[in-house]
Amino acid sequence: MQNKATTVKEYLDALPEDRRKALEAVRKVIKANLDKGYQEGIQYGMIGYFVPHKIYPNGYHCDPKQPLPFASIASQKNHMAIYMMCVYSDPKLQEWFQKAWAKTGKKLDMGKSCVRFKKIEDVPLEVVGEAIKRVSLKKYVDHYESVVKTKGKRPKKKSASKKPGR
Repeated sequence: MQNKATTVKEYLDALPEDRRKALEAVRKVIKANLDKGYQEGIQYGMIGYFVPHKIYPNGYHCDPKQPLPFASIASQKNHMAIYMMCVYSDPKLQEWFQKAWAKTGKKLDMGKSCVRFKKIEDVPLEVVGEAIKRVSLKKYVDHYESVVKTKGKRPKKKSASKKPGR
């Protein structure tokens, strides 16, 4: 559900009360645990948390005009979502995140970087907060750069050799 808001306040004000309260609760936890240097704003039609160009001038490799995304929250048509790029890009953190969520007894509905939920009671906010807290700005940028530098430099797959007579 694309929101045309240009500020976080506009984004939240446009939501039904239940969704606004849910996203405000997630937002509060993210902001309380976010390392210094990340910024909040509207990115890709959602409330985003990102590394600004003044800190990371290269921006996001997919669209260098965009600051480097870290996390986002959004109200979609059939659910709300927390987009955890910081978790998606780090297999160890992703494993911790999934185990920590499971320990709460709450069902995790997760895609690659997106955690979907219908009501705030389904979200263990302490797990979301800890995931955000675990990724300092420096750690995130360093990891991002290491992934981008190695992208496309994987060893080539060996082609299957044809057996004689085939």
